Amino acid sequence: MLAPSLDVIRRTLDAEASYTLSRLQVLERLPGNPVGIAYRRGEGGPLALMARHLPVPYFNTVFGLEAGHEAHIEPLLAWYREHGVTPHFEVVPGLATADLCRALAKQGCFQSGFHSSFIREPDATLADNELLAIEHVTRRGIDEFLQTHAAGWAMRDSAGFKANTRGWIDEPGWSLYLGRINGKPAATGVLYVKDKVGYCADAATAPAFRGRGLQTALLQRRIADASAAGVEFICGGAEFLSGSHRNMQRAGMRIQFVRASWTAL
Repeated sequence: MLAPSLDVIRRTLDAEASYTLSRLQVLERLPGNPVGIAYRRGEGGPLALMARHLPVPYFNTVFGLEAGHEAHIEPLLAWYREHGVTPHFEVVPGLATADLCRALAKQGCFQSGFHSSFIREPDATLADNELLAIEHVTRRGIDEFLQTHAAGWAMRDSAGFKANTRGWIDEPGWSLYLGRINGKPAATGVLYVKDKVGYCADAATAPAFRGRGLQTALLQRRIADASAAGVEFICGGAEFLSGSHRNMQRAGMRIQFVRASWTAL
């Protein structure tokens, strides 16, 4: 069993931050940068991401904050406020200290939520569910994948979403998966591999197909493919005690840590 360590925690966080940055860079490359993507990393400090016109907390988050970064908090808050954005800071067990939390509170931040990180060892023997078809998406199938992903997230402007995210198919380290039931597109999942770490990233199931094991099957396929690619461990994240939390446990993943989210007032 993989032993917990600060090194593994940092590698997990780096995979998550790198994937999220990659996702935002797809939007940044759109003509005129209409979503207002920006990011910065102070010397030896955390990575701060910003999507000015997309109020999704995870896209306006500071990753990698740890003890010794107290001096970065005030200038980062000033940067976000300058652009009218409410930032969120991830505080991770093992990396945070009372002094770090005290510095966040002093700057008017409050603890606003929790998010679980899951981990497991590689296993290339996991097979697809025999009753569900999981396919690796190629360029030819990207529109169907994005349409299904948009349906799973109940996006009103699915056409706009597809236009803005078609570049996912070309991002280094990404693999896209589409799950079908009786030939019908039903669910999606994303795998991101970097530096010997496999990260089970975004996933969604269309409402009509929920509760039929698609996300567990998609997780198993991504775990198997990441393992075959030679990763040292697989990780993922989910809201504490959510349906995604339970799916990850069914796929043999276990909680590595529960981080706290701190939000600026």
